[in-house]
Amino acid sequence: MRLETFGSMTLPQAGQGLTPSGIVLRGLASEAQAVSQHTPQSSAQSAAKSAAQSVLEALGQADLAETVRFESGRDQQGPWLRLWLDEASVQAWAPAHNTLLLCQNLQLDSVNQAADLVREIVIALLMGPIAFEYPSLDELLSAIRIRSNIVQAARKTTLDFKTEEAERPADCWTYDEETGFTLLPGVNLIEALIKATQPEVSGRLYSFSCYRATEYVTLLGIAQELALSNPHAYEHLQMVWCQRAIMSEEFHEVFLREQGSLAHPLPPLFYVPGDRVWFRNPDEASADATGFEGSWVMYLGAGLFTNFWQERQQYTLQEKCVEIYHWRHGLYRDAKGEACIDEERIKPMVAATLADPGELDQVMRLMTRYREPRGVYTEAGGCIDATREFARWVRPGTADMVLPEQ
Repeated sequence: MRLETFGSMTLPQAGQGLTPSGIVLRGLASEAQAVSQHTPQSSAQSAAKSAAQSVLEALGQADLAETVRFESGRDQQGPWLRLWLDEASVQAWAPAHNTLLLCQNLQLDSVNQAADLVREIVIALLMGPIAFEYPSLDELLSAIRIRSNIVQAARKTTLDFKTEEAERPADCWTYDEETGFTLLPGVNLIEALIKATQPEVSGRLYSFSCYRATEYVTLLGIAQELALSNPHAYEHLQMVWCQRAIMSEEFHEVFLREQGSLAHPLPPLFYVPGDRVWFRNPDEASADATGFEGSWVMYLGAGLFTNFWQERQQYTLQEKCVEIYHWRHGLYRDAKGEACIDEERIKPMVAATLADPGELDQVMRLMTRYREPRGVYTEAGGCIDATREFARWVRPGTADMVLPEQ
């Protein structure tokens, strides 16, 4: 396993000294009793402790009880229970909220062991600087499964990077300019998504942009959970995709929620497996090349991000930042005068930077700054986004995914 190191580089300080907000759960029957105004404080504390232990047991993480803190309360939406990782554990396992180090520090093999992946997800959620809120324990369990689904699917995804072309398996998909790629009659959505993205199943690579690739991988993870826990919603989703694709901004609005903002950014090294992540190209000239405005990826855990274009060759944060930095050195104009990037030209430059500690430190100091607002390019901007994206709630009765009418 490749471990992420940063030498003497000074990273942005956001996240240092933050108290984790962790996980906020609602809909726990025992917790409703615990926060009743007629319940003695000692009884309420005991009930909250029991509820917290039950949650950890349901997550398969009962051994974390000594490191997890909890509190309960009531607001306008009703009773709630909050669980978070204690400060000593945060500093030992992920100092400055650097979750890229979790597997290294906890000796987890989340690449090969499904249980370790779940543990990495749960611990990262418990140290979230902004609370991850769920209306029920079932919704939390679904969220963890969706993240696991996404990671496992993303690891198997290899595609042909194209910005002006797109292909899908002809026995599953049909294309129309108005509706995008839609399912052929009788084709199962999950099977079609797998065939479009996983060459070990289809036997070939299909053309995608990185943005569309993250949509397909995310949709697959959500669809797999809907088929398990909300079949009615899965059938609705299947019917919608027979009529039209949900893409781009609409995809974000329908399927994803977003944490953080430019005004209140997440810690720069805080990622939860299954997050969709944007790395911005801070160089204005090369960002003018179609497809090189930045890079959309999924966080896989264990300090690794997706590389959809090379089979099982995921990026570390260093590798992704250095590659984006060198895009500026591959810039050229084609016969039509359009900006283009020669990726073959920059490969030896990327390798040389990664092999030179001094140059690597200099590049990482620049690139690990927070990105600037869209349309703004100055020397102060880096490629790290202030936000992360992940799936909405999906369970019957609590789902906040509003699918278009059929």
